[in-house]
Amino acid sequence: MSDHLVGIYGASGFGREVLPLVRKQLKGEGVELVFVDDGDVPAQLNGYATLGYGQFLANKAKKKSIVLAIANSAIREKLAVKCRGDGIQPLDVMADNVVVLDEVDIAEGAVLCHFVQLTSNVRIGKYFHANIYSYVAHDCIIGDYVTFAPSVRCNGNIVIEDHAYIGTGAVIKQGTPEKPLVIGKGAVVGMGAVVTKDVPPGVTVVGNPARVLEARKG
Repeated sequence: MSDHLVGIYGASGFGREVLPLVRKQLKGEGVELVFVDDGDVPAQLNGYATLGYGQFLANKAKKKSIVLAIANSAIREKLAVKCRGDGIQPLDVMADNVVVLDEVDIAEGAVLCHFVQLTSNVRIGKYFHANIYSYVAHDCIIGDYVTFAPSVRCNGNIVIEDHAYIGTGAVIKQGTPEKPLVIGKGAVVGMGAVVTKDVPPGVTVVGNPARVLEARKG
C-alpha cells in the first residue's frame, strides 16, 4: 500500500504527457502514479498501471489525489464534481520551467505544461489547462475549465470566460483596462486564429482576422 496514490485521469495522449510532469514534481515523496480511465485501455501504459475509477477509489492508500488530464471541459467539470464528492483532492501540476511572476492567482486543478508563462496581475479559474509554450500576459482574467492548446498567445487585458477552448497557435489581441477583449463562455478559437475583437459565447471563430465559422446550409 502506497502512502500517496496519484491518479492521472485520462490515459490518452495528454494524460501520457502529464504523468511525467507529476513524476518529476513529486519525486522522492513515496508516491505511486497510475492512470485512471474507464475506457477500453491497456492494463499498463508507459510502465504505469491503468485503473478504473472504482478501482482507484477502492485502493487503500493513505492519501489519494487526482489530476484531470481531460481536454473536453464539460467532462472535466463533471469529473471534478464526482471526485470532489468522493473526497479525492485535485493535484495542481506545474512543469519545472513554468514562469509565474507577480500577483498571479491560480485556482485548484491547474495543469501548466513546459514553457508556460504567466506574467503579472493574472487571475485564473479552476482546472485550467495550459499546454506547452502558451502564455497569459498582464491583467488577464481566465475563467473555470478553460483550455489552451500549445502556443496560445493571450496578451494583456483579456477576459476568457468559462469553458472556452483556445486552439494551437492562436493569438488574442491585447485589450485595454477600460475595454478588455472578451472571449465568451464556451467559445472555441480555432488553430492559428488571430482574434482582434470580442468573441460571443458559444461560437467558433477561425482565420486571420478571426471570424465566426458559419455552418453550411443544405
